[in-house]
Amino acid sequence: MKVIDLIQPFKKTIFSFELLPPLKGQNATRLYETIDELIEFNPAYINLTTHRDEIEYRPLENGLLEKKIVRKRPGTVAIAASIQHKYGIPVVPHIVCGGFNKEETENMLIDLNFLGIKNILALRGDGLKSENFFVPEKNGHAHANELVEQIVHLREGKYLDPDLKNKSSLDFCIGVAGYPEKHSEASNPETDLFYLKQKVEAGASYIVTQMFFDNKKYYHFVDRCRAAGITVPIIPGIKPLALMNQITMLPKIFSIDIPEEFAAEVRKCKTNEEARQVGTEWAILQAKDLIANKVPCLHIYTYGITDNTRQIAKTLL
Repeated sequence: MKVIDLIQPFKKTIFSFELLPPLKGQNATRLYETIDELIEFNPAYINLTTHRDEIEYRPLENGLLEKKIVRKRPGTVAIAASIQHKYGIPVVPHIVCGGFNKEETENMLIDLNFLGIKNILALRGDGLKSENFFVPEKNGHAHANELVEQIVHLREGKYLDPDLKNKSSLDFCIGVAGYPEKHSEASNPETDLFYLKQKVEAGASYIVTQMFFDNKKYYHFVDRCRAAGITVPIIPGIKPLALMNQITMLPKIFSIDIPEEFAAEVRKCKTNEEARQVGTEWAILQAKDLIANKVPCLHIYTYGITDNTRQIAKTLL
C-alpha cells in the first residue's frame, strides 16, 4: 500500500519509524530484532535510509595515503524488499542524489518495482565530508526536485533510453523532506520554502520533516507551507534523545535548536541512561501534543535504538 493512502483518509494518527541498513559485513539479524521489538505497535510503514559512497584515506607502508571509495551500508534495495515481504508492512527506502547517477537511480527504481516496493523518499542527500558543498555525480541530480521528476517520468513510462520498446510505468508514491528550522544550506527560510514547493510541484505526495524538539516550530512550518500553497500532508519527525552529548551534537549536525527547558534537564543528567530517560519523556510530551493536534502520522527516528521508542509507543498507542 502507498503511504499517501495510509495517511490521506485521516481518522487517527498512525505510527512509523526509521531504520539504518546493516553495516557492510554484518547480516540483517539485528535489524530484524529491532523490527520484532516494535511490531506489536502496528507501525503503518517503515523508512529505510540509503547511504552514498564515502572516500577514505588509508596510510600505506611508504607513508603515503591511499584513496579508497567505500559504501559502508550497502543493500538498501534487498533489505527493503526482505522487510516488506517478511513483515507485510510497506517499506519506504530512501533514494538519494549524492553518489548516484541517473542511470544507477533508474536501475535501482526498476529493481524496487520488481520487488513490490511502491514507496520512495526522494532526497538530495549529503555531500562528501571532504567537500564544502554538494557536488552531484556526473550525469546525476544536483537537487531533490530533479530526482522527483525522474521518478515521475517513470510513472509516465519515460525512461532514460527513449528507444526502449514495450515500456511499462513504475508508479511510486514519493515523499520528500521538509525542514521546520530551515535546511542548513538555505540562505533563509523563504528560500528553503521555495525549494520545498519545487519538490511538491514536481510530484511529491507528502512531506516528512527533519527532527525537531520544539513543536511550535513544526506548527509554524505547516502554517508557512499552507500559506505558500503547499497542500500535501506534512508528517512530523521526532527523535528521542539517546545520549548526553546529543544535546550539543544534534544542533551542529542538523542545524536545529534545543529548547532551554529541555537542555536544562539534560544538563542535570550524570549518565547516558538518565539523559535517555529525559529524552524519552520529552519525546512523549511532543508526541502527545502532536497527536492532540491531529497530525496524520508520527514518524520516529529510531536508528536501531528501540527501548525509548517502545516506551513512547506504549504510552501513546
